[in-house]
Amino acid sequence: MQRLATLLRSPFSFLFAGSSTEERVAAYVIREHGRGRSLGEILEDRYVQNRLNERQRLRMLDRPELIQALGDETVDDTRRDLEAARS
Repeated sequence: MQRLATLLRSPFSFLFAGSSTEERVAAYVIREHGRGRSLGEILEDRYVQNRLNERQRLRMLDRPELIQALGDETVDDTRRDLEAARS
């Protein structure tokens, strides 16, 4: 019943909630980047590929904690590469 009340109070809250899978993958990306791997290389890992589709990977690059940990330039460069590969 609590869930229904929450949904009725904010019917579009699901649009802004990140999935736990995305959170786990973002933590993995940050950890691996901290170990010295490039973001592009990490996004090619089976762990990431098996858990997030292409759209989810692009959306993950908008996460504030990821941008803060990896830097704006790194994330922007990788986002451009992914979007170019997509078209």
